[in-house]
Amino acid sequence: MISGNNTNNNRINNNRTNGRNNNHGPRNGYRPMVKEDIYLSVVVPAYNEEQRVPVTLEAIGAYLKTRPYTYEIVVVNDGSKDGTARAVERLIGKVSKLKLIDNQVNRGKGYVVRQGMLAARGQIRLFTDSDNSTPIQEVEKLLPFFKEGYDVVIGSRDAKGAKLDPPQPMIRRFLGEGWGLLTNIVVGTWGIADTQCGFKAMTAKAAQEIFPRCKVDRFAFDPEMLLLARMLKYRVREVGIVWKNDTRSTVKVDSMVKMFKDLIRIRMNQIKGIYGKKR
Repeated sequence: MISGNNTNNNRINNNRTNGRNNNHGPRNGYRPMVKEDIYLSVVVPAYNEEQRVPVTLEAIGAYLKTRPYTYEIVVVNDGSKDGTARAVERLIGKVSKLKLIDNQVNRGKGYVVRQGMLAARGQIRLFTDSDNSTPIQEVEKLLPFFKEGYDVVIGSRDAKGAKLDPPQPMIRRFLGEGWGLLTNIVVGTWGIADTQCGFKAMTAKAAQEIFPRCKVDRFAFDPEMLLLARMLKYRVREVGIVWKNDTRSTVKVDSMVKMFKDLIRIRMNQIKGIYGKKR
């Protein structure tokens, strides 16, 4: 689903699936992939990030060019209302190995992360936030654990070695701890200090088994993903990372309510056996 080196080909389209049109899919066509052995895929979900995503992509591209492994950068536009897609397109050819999945309809971060992780072709697949809150260099803290046999390695703002710059305000820390406790109680993510950090990596095999089972498109897709990883008996490791706190960011009450509803939905899916049998 990801094309080769031609600039116009670095755009992914899911409009054509089994010969049928998908009105929720990206625009424009694409040519068959050029097969390539890729070690690391970096998936960047983006919604209304016209201003910030170019800076993030340039930073990711500049760093990965210095690394000894092969890579790709896959941006998934979540039906942005601004010029996010155009901003990414202008960088194709300038930022090496950059591709775009351009959705016309907003479906939620969970949906586009799932879409990107399944479209990616790397042996290791990482998704990271478009605001560059965690510098791409932090991936080097995650990668060694795959050699130790871990299948899912997640960045954490609460694990040992984590550094927040600047530190979160007290109210954000309180809300984060409360959410973590709630997630543990409802979903059963005990032992994971930070389920919500947007810097998570996994093997291709884990991605291909976990994401097709996911049901949550928006607010609580991270806990669902981690629950499924455990149900499928994948080894999960949490690693402290550097995280740049955006003091302008706020937590909306309605979002918290929707996140709680998603947690309940995840729990009910688990009880009903919708996720399938454990290994």
